Amino acid sequence: MSKTCLECNEKIVGREDKKFCSDGCRNAYNNKINKDSTNYMRNVNNKLRKNYRVLLELNMDGKSKTTRTKLLSKGFDFEYFTNVLTTNTGNTYHFVYDQGYRLLENDFYMLVKKEF
Repeated sequence: MSKTCLECNEKIVGREDKKFCSDGCRNAYNNKINKDSTNYMRNVNNKLRKNYRVLLELNMDGKSKTTRTKLLSKGFDFEYFTNVLTTNTGNTYHFVYDQGYRLLENDFYMLVKKEF
């Protein structure tokens, strides 16, 4: 029994457990499967990626301070984050994956990196 490629339906030659005829077909198939299903999802993921890059750039040492103006000038969007952490002392941090921020006084922000 011959198998066919999941992407292009061409006959597969080689190992018995192969699913694709080439690396190109494997990549094309996986790209279709893993793409964001809607524009809304794509836009949210892009904003999260942007926010993450901004926090990473401004927080090279794992803990630093910055201003709201600086965050906004780099394109940071405060509406998009992945989770919120409230500490035992009542401080609230917003995180974009492992990069977090907390509002201080006078529009300053504490930037932190969550260690796993």
